[in-house]
Amino acid sequence: MWIVAGLGNPGRKYHRTRHNLGFEVVEQLAERLGLRFKRTELYEIAKGVYGDEEILLLKPLTFMNLSGNALKDLYEQNPFDTSHLILIHDDLDLPPGRIKLKKGGSSGGHRGVQSIIESLSTTDFIRVKLGIGKPVDEPVEGYVLRRFSPSERALIDEAIQKAADAVLDIITSGIERAMNIYNKKDS
Repeated sequence: MWIVAGLGNPGRKYHRTRHNLGFEVVEQLAERLGLRFKRTELYEIAKGVYGDEEILLLKPLTFMNLSGNALKDLYEQNPFDTSHLILIHDDLDLPPGRIKLKKGGSSGGHRGVQSIIESLSTTDFIRVKLGIGKPVDEPVEGYVLRRFSPSERALIDEAIQKAADAVLDIITSGIERAMNIYNKKDS
């Protein structure tokens, strides 16, 4: 079983903001796989199958910095192998439109990722990071809650498709092969 969790903030106010790219990728996957989300107190979840693999798509409803609460609740109800957790989130250190896959490691300063590391007591999971660029003259807190410019949005829409492709490739072919494909600068 694979858990694919997209990070973001709940509510229309945050729809299509920089911090909500994880939600957008998971929604794209649900659309591709013909899945519908069901709402619980802590998350929205969609269950399905891809190839021979069971997949749970997850959108935490706890707000970004408390994302670990939703993953911990899911884990307590339905224990899973954390090496089969794919976490999708925004990344300030990558330019808009770039994606990068990573296995394990620190949170890189991302509070949503840090919350999950603390709640699950492990860094042994896969990340699909989508670049949002760095703010020039504004605090990070405000920047991540802003929407993209039209030119950035075109790059982001492409990156969302690429990230969804990457998730499916991870599930079918493994993280190493997927990293070789998607971590190239021109991909």
